[in-house]
Amino acid sequence: MPKHYRLPGKKKEGNAAKYMTRSQAVKYLQVSLSVFRQLCIHKGVFPREPKKKVKGNHHTYYHIKDIMFLKHEPLLETYREIRVHEKKVKKAESKKNRNLAERLERHKPDYSLDRLVKERFPTFVDALRDLDDCLSMVHLFAALPAVEREHIEVDRIHNCRRLSHEWQAYISRTHKLRKTFISVKGIYYQAEVQGQTVTWLTPHALQQVLPSDVDYKIMLTFLEFYETQLELVNYKLYQSINVKYPPILDPRLEALAADLYGLTRYLDTNARASMVESIDVRPSGSDQIEEQKEETKLEEPELRLAQLQHNLSSNEPGSMMRLVEDVGEGDEDDAEMKECRNFFKDMKFFLSREVPRESLLFVIPAFGGMVSWEGEGAPFPESDSSITHQIVDRPTQKRKFLSREYVQPQWIYDCVNFRVILPTEEYLVGRVAPPHLSPFVDNEEEGHVPEYAETIKRLQAAARKQVLPLPGAGEDDLGDPQNLLGIIDRAEEIEATEKKRKMTFDQKRYLDELNTELESCQYYDRSNVSKLKDAEGTDAAEDSLPDLKQIAEDNDNMSKVLISRKKRKLLEAMEIGKERKKANIKLLKERKKKIDEAEKSG
Repeated sequence: MPKHYRLPGKKKEGNAAKYMTRSQAVKYLQVSLSVFRQLCIHKGVFPREPKKKVKGNHHTYYHIKDIMFLKHEPLLETYREIRVHEKKVKKAESKKNRNLAERLERHKPDYSLDRLVKERFPTFVDALRDLDDCLSMVHLFAALPAVEREHIEVDRIHNCRRLSHEWQAYISRTHKLRKTFISVKGIYYQAEVQGQTVTWLTPHALQQVLPSDVDYKIMLTFLEFYETQLELVNYKLYQSINVKYPPILDPRLEALAADLYGLTRYLDTNARASMVESIDVRPSGSDQIEEQKEETKLEEPELRLAQLQHNLSSNEPGSMMRLVEDVGEGDEDDAEMKECRNFFKDMKFFLSREVPRESLLFVIPAFGGMVSWEGEGAPFPESDSSITHQIVDRPTQKRKFLSREYVQPQWIYDCVNFRVILPTEEYLVGRVAPPHLSPFVDNEEEGHVPEYAETIKRLQAAARKQVLPLPGAGEDDLGDPQNLLGIIDRAEEIEATEKKRKMTFDQKRYLDELNTELESCQYYDRSNVSKLKDAEGTDAAEDSLPDLKQIAEDNDNMSKVLISRKKRKLLEAMEIGKERKKANIKLLKERKKKIDEAEKSG
């Protein structure tokens, strides 16, 4: 008998004992493939890649421990009950017993994913850390149409829209937004919530076309879990700022598709009410017991109606969109949050009907601005004389007010990304806007700094450093972005003069050191030549300085020889990537040079 012979049916070893294929897992759990996929998505179980695939490369493998984890899941029994219930309903309909079918539909087994969310995310920080895909998926379905053949229901779309607006209202209310970027895919947002950076993508407000090569059942399964996760996150965040959840919206604003504005108004009203209640003296213990007894007598519809009337009591336009300065008495905000809160302070914006309203209603209040729009339910009309900027995205603007600036929507996003109020000359109506630079790209690391990025850096330096005004201009002119260009020119001249002086000093010192070094080298060469003549009696001696470039190449080759093959291949791949990046930068510079030459010749 061979040494490694194993009788059939004996215990398996190695990868065969650690992994099983998907068909084996489905057969072991006694469920259908769709239920197995649904269970894996909800539990967070994904396929593995074993080093040695026992059954072949064309199979999908799962770890045995993951399958055992699914076997003891209580949700598996609920799926089986749902399957049995569907069979009963189908049997009643086939027998044309409508009463029995309707009675069975009313008692359909239901389940909740709250326990699974708590199981997968033990702490709240874990849920925030894994919120990127959740937000992107919820915002995607909030913009999709309801399609019956793909099982995308209207209630699911409305729920996604509600959850996305609740998240945006919290971010806008607490000034957590940090970056935005408009791309072809949609609008990217980045917020910082409790020390965690959350980035998500929102599609454009356009008619969405559903591709036919996408499995929407799997996406809906992911969405089912993400809805529960985002709802629990929103609940926790709203409780942290002493606001009741879920919020109650004004039906009039909800009918006018102004949900985000209604949520901001709700947050504002509740935050102020909580601050007022904290100032009031708390009643005694007996009074509290009596009040609790009286509150229990009220029915839930009466409570909701009273809360709605309390929210509608604030009719002042300025107080609707003005965000509360402090979340609580003991909260200490960092410098970045204070900067975001006061960035658009004392500025009022009006949105024309052609601009992306939902995005701007989210971004502008997040940075301390007041905003209104064209249509019913707006806080203030277009004719308001206190409006400082009007956002327009059309070639021409016929009716203009001299007391305000007319800019394109890109001006808002660029100001927000670079934390400086940019001059509006390049963003006026009818002009070609400057390039929209991404705040997610590090230009210094990429090796190429666009021309407009350098201009923005100079504007930031002029806005944050105190520069003396030009002759004939006062200190008040420094606050006007339009007057910063001349100040920047003067600051550049001063900086250039200082740099020139330093370069002259460094150059002189470098030349002195070089002369000293050359003199020492000449003395060394002369002594060597004399020694060679005395010892060997030769007529001349050839002395040359070592080639530094060759020495560096030899050292690099020596270090490559000493490392392993795997690390050497990785190093070569990194070098190829660097060379490719340098080639792209060189190509960009050549294109820029050709464009500049064409502009000069034209």
